[in-house]
Amino acid sequence: MSIIEDIKKLESAEDSIYGTSYRGAAILRDGTEIPCLIFKSKQKIVDLAKRRIKEELNGNGRLGGDDPYGQIVTVFAAGGNKVNDYDISKVIPSRYAIPDALRSKIHGETFMGWTGWVFEMNDGKLFQFGSAFSFDYFDMPKGYDFDDVKEVHNHSYLNDSGKLCKLRQGAFPPEDYKLENVFREKVSFECAIDGI
Repeated sequence: MSIIEDIKKLESAEDSIYGTSYRGAAILRDGTEIPCLIFKSKQKIVDLAKRRIKEELNGNGRLGGDDPYGQIVTVFAAGGNKVNDYDISKVIPSRYAIPDALRSKIHGETFMGWTGWVFEMNDGKLFQFGSAFSFDYFDMPKGYDFDDVKEVHNHSYLNDSGKLCKLRQGAFPPEDYKLENVFREKVSFECAIDGI
């Protein structure tokens, strides 16, 4: 079985810019496990880079500054956490990949550059989560996995006494909103690959 076939068994997500992507994990040729790896179409990424460069060179770009061309090249060539497709020996599901059924219930910014929510578990326990920009991979509380989530309370948090409270979008965080009590996003990597 090929790596592409294994990738296509993972849950997919659609993106208006990058097309179809797949969230999983991988074992590299040396045995290293990458637990949070997003597979994207190499061709879509190359096409986007070429389009953005052409826009900037034609004066139709959105970037300013002395070197917009250099900014684009930097993003596509030297930015992000990348894994080479040829270094992957096996693709597996990631236990950290939040299922789309849950992820789709987390939307909009709560505060500038931040979204907060609470997962309510089947046993009634509540846990607060949050992210600055990435909603792909998360640690779960000990003894729980994503199948244990009964409800998503978007734009919510737990106050000092553990009570579920709504967060007001666009406002500043309340004084009792403590980031140290929030389950945060995990660092993830990307793999650009032909055939998806």
